[in-house]
Amino acid sequence: MNNGESTARIYTYGGDYAERNHTVASLRAGKGSRKFSQASATSVEQATAVAEAGIDLLSITTQDVAMVRSACPKTFITAALMLTDHPTDDDLLRNGFAAMEAGADALYTIRGLSAVELLAEKGIPVMGHAGLVPRFSTWTGGLRAVGKTADDALGLLDDCRRLEDAGAFAVEMEVVASEALAEITSRTSLLTSSIGAGPAGDIIFLFTEDITGENPNPPRHVRQYGQVRQTMDQVHRESVDALRAFHQDVVASHFPARTNLYQWQTERQRSCDSNSTARTNIKKWTANDSKRKDSCP
Repeated sequence: MNNGESTARIYTYGGDYAERNHTVASLRAGKGSRKFSQASATSVEQATAVAEAGIDLLSITTQDVAMVRSACPKTFITAALMLTDHPTDDDLLRNGFAAMEAGADALYTIRGLSAVELLAEKGIPVMGHAGLVPRFSTWTGGLRAVGKTADDALGLLDDCRRLEDAGAFAVEMEVVASEALAEITSRTSLLTSSIGAGPAGDIIFLFTEDITGENPNPPRHVRQYGQVRQTMDQVHRESVDALRAFHQDVVASHFPARTNLYQWQTERQRSCDSNSTARTNIKKWTANDSKRKDSCP
């Protein structure tokens, strides 16, 4: 689903014609005039739910592209090149092209400007990163918001300008002061994806498990729209209860019961079935023999 919006016909890196709810060009054209929703998917079930809900954009890992694309044939997918899975430039290019060939529409990396430039030079749409980098949080004293002072906000704007120069088309702004993102979004050509950075982003991004209520301890910037965790807990409890009851019945010899058994036939039943089968076979043999005689010269 795409909420009734038209789709664009494209030719993928994998050499296939396909339809997409958005393209890089349409996203750029929408900057400043509309908001785009973005969610994540780590399973076919999540991906299917995202597609049925009409979410604009999907953020996933490169390892999940083929799986998610099969469930979301038309949704614009940005595939994240996870830091520890792609330590060298060769890894970045090889796995980046593989993800694009599998159906990704863009790549996302938290690596430096050289990585963005390397991918962009090959014609790959790239989303960079600015703001909090959780994996690097030890360098900044922990998980905390970025851009809370004027100097910090200017530093973030400089980061975005450098990403522009490196060839990025978008930037994920993570846990940034909302006022800072408002100023940055209006001053950069990049599409800004806000995750914990306020409403000023061109794209508003949350992880699906946070949106659905699957995460029992969501961060402050999350609004949970469902109660999936409660449902999952109920399913778990019912599963445990059922398994425990089965175990107890086995130990007490209450299962299998008579209604669960395949009964052995009595002698009379076997005799009747045998005679019935024999009579049927005799009739078939007699009929076939008559046909053979009729066909003899």
